[in-house]
Amino acid sequence: MIDLAPAIFSRLVAEALDSIPDPLSDVMDNVAVVVDDDSPPGGLFGVYQGIPLTERNDYGGMVLPDRITIFRRTICASCDTEEEVVAQVRTTVLHEVGHHFGITDQRLEDLGWG
Repeated sequence: MIDLAPAIFSRLVAEALDSIPDPLSDVMDNVAVVVDDDSPPGGLFGVYQGIPLTERNDYGGMVLPDRITIFRRTICASCDTEEEVVAQVRTTVLHEVGHHFGITDQRLEDLGWG
């Protein structure tokens, strides 16, 4: 287990978001990405809560943003080195962003972003 400081971990999440190609990041819409220290039961690395872009037919104004939460301690507890944390953060961020785009868990697994 490795324990990265919250500020360092948040920077890794920001770097993972910055690595998303512009054609994709440009169409991300109304989504907030946050870091939480603790995950709910089940040991999730991250969670997407919201209405995927593919299902926003009647999505109107005055709607709270979708939310992607990345769980710091759960990811850190699964890793032995900082390099493993970097890789897991990137995978988790891309996985949850995939859900924002309406991609299923099975398809994300097939793409290697499970």
